Amino acid sequence: MNIFRIAILIFLPHLLQAQVRLPHLVSDNMVLQRDEPITIWGWAAPKEKVTVTLKNKTYRAIANADSSWKMQLPAQPAGTGFDMVVKGKNQIRIRNIAFGDVWLCSGQSNMVINMERVKERFPEDIASANYPDIRNFFIPTKTDLNGPKQDLPTSQWKAATAADILSFGAVSYFFARDLYEQYHVPIGIINSSVGGTPIEAWISEQGYQNFGDIQKVISQNKDTSYVNAHTFRPPTSKSPKPENKDAGLAEHWEREDYRPKGWRNFNIPGYWEDQGLRELDGVVWFRREFEVPASWAAKPVKLFMGRIVDADEMYVNGKRIGGTTYQYPPRRYQIPEGLLKAGKNTFVIRVTNQAGKGGFVPDKPYFMALGEEQIDLKGTWQYKVGRVDEPMKISEGNKPLVAQNQPTALYNAMIAPALPMKLKGFVWYQGESNVGNAKDYYRLMPALINNWRGLWKNVNLPFLVVQLPNFQDISYRPVESDLAVLREAQNKALTVKNTAVTVTLDLGEWNDIHPLNKKDIGKRLALSARNLAYNEKNVVYSGPRFTSQSINGDKIILIFSDVADGIKSADEEDLRWFAIAGEDKHFVWAKARIIGKDQIELSSEAVKNPKYVRYAWQDNPEGINFYNSAGLPASPFRTDGEILNDN
Repeated sequence: MNIFRIAILIFLPHLLQAQVRLPHLVSDNMVLQRDEPITIWGWAAPKEKVTVTLKNKTYRAIANADSSWKMQLPAQPAGTGFDMVVKGKNQIRIRNIAFGDVWLCSGQSNMVINMERVKERFPEDIASANYPDIRNFFIPTKTDLNGPKQDLPTSQWKAATAADILSFGAVSYFFARDLYEQYHVPIGIINSSVGGTPIEAWISEQGYQNFGDIQKVISQNKDTSYVNAHTFRPPTSKSPKPENKDAGLAEHWEREDYRPKGWRNFNIPGYWEDQGLRELDGVVWFRREFEVPASWAAKPVKLFMGRIVDADEMYVNGKRIGGTTYQYPPRRYQIPEGLLKAGKNTFVIRVTNQAGKGGFVPDKPYFMALGEEQIDLKGTWQYKVGRVDEPMKISEGNKPLVAQNQPTALYNAMIAPALPMKLKGFVWYQGESNVGNAKDYYRLMPALINNWRGLWKNVNLPFLVVQLPNFQDISYRPVESDLAVLREAQNKALTVKNTAVTVTLDLGEWNDIHPLNKKDIGKRLALSARNLAYNEKNVVYSGPRFTSQSINGDKIILIFSDVADGIKSADEEDLRWFAIAGEDKHFVWAKARIIGKDQIELSSEAVKNPKYVRYAWQDNPEGINFYNSAGLPASPFRTDGEILNDN
């Protein structure tokens, strides 16, 4: 028996290698691009004969010396419910294939955010989701610094029905749903996105032919010893603990029977740097008692604690009910049945912050709910510092290497293996991680578009870009803005043909880099797709875009394209967020007056000889009202940029 087992262990890898294998993308419920020749590919033993049978027709290939094989099947019309049989020495049946339109949706966290995250915002859309022909293939995060991988990480095609709708990316789902409702053909979404990643990680090595500095980084990252020496490794349970102990953990401040001493008042929501705890990195505990009515006692209750910077652990009556390890997710916890009691209940929150302002993000929901009843959790709590940490000191020269942020890393592992799959087009929602080096984006945005189109061997594939929404505090003076520069760089996509930039300046949230209104973003993207990808040239998909200006004395006349039936003020008030300047480029707010279907006149008593214009040149131009008649917002712009012609 032992000899038999040893023999199996020796020969099993060879047996498996001889099996016909398919990439994870070619699997049950997949969507293949209609009306285009279809590529099916995989691996088998060298020289093994492989057949693929579809719709009672059989196609043949022979595996190459490297075990790879590939064959092309004729184009198929839209349809669903087909099986495919792949046969070599073994046989694989792929079930429920659809032929429709396949979109690659990529970017960072705003493309990742799923329907579960927005379920309170769009409950009816989730309840009504029953679209078996809208299918999603979400690619788990994987990196490779050495070169393109052969296959994607393990995943599955899932349908937009009750069982799986919450796992769909919200932007891509609303986009796909609008297209499906319009054309009633299957829609496949390949979602290849990773939160917090820069555009550089998504471009292939050949896409950097004109980027000498990045080519050096790519070469250096292929040195395993260098990567191992510089790679950032998150703390684990075996990592050294901070020298400073958390007094709250040691003394069990979370317990009901703990008697607080030396605690001070704190107003939630709010940041502790704004309430007397300056430049504190470490752990702060918060505590408060709430009266709960007898009708709530022992029942399961939903707890909403807004957003917390950075990590939190939540306790109710001494029991831990949940926690979140980083700042971005909304804090939604369930108080389990039997924990709440009539009368006083003790709530304790342990908050850890390592950099910047720590605390509770304003203008978020802070309450607990039982059915339609709510108890407000905002107001005066008590706090006590549990641990003080030394500030993190990372200089430019010793920044740790994070693989997913390196050039080519995500392209190699999460894009390259999908290249044989024919596509209808691309949707790109990224840029937050490049705001700090926004000027580089002017070159990187067109580079990405041209790179991907070249790799898919189709220079006309539609490329739809989501421009970053309004975010951060509102400034009531004309200011400089890196976020505005990034938006301007995103507009560089329009210098490449068959592209669209979807403006979202009215869909953001000042206090959240992940705004919840993904539905309107999806709708606007679908308008772009209808025009560019489906050739409905009468569909208006863009808001007004600046084309030219002329100076008439102390006034500037602006002319815009994409106005549909004309420029509109959404609230019928004067157009906001226009600024003008003279030769000195000292910008002041301008009076903006619509003087024609496609024209606006700007003036200011403070500028007698105007030369330059800026529109919505802010992190957060809250309350924009400059739209076209189709209800689409104008794109931000400036005429004074260093990359622009002063004329």
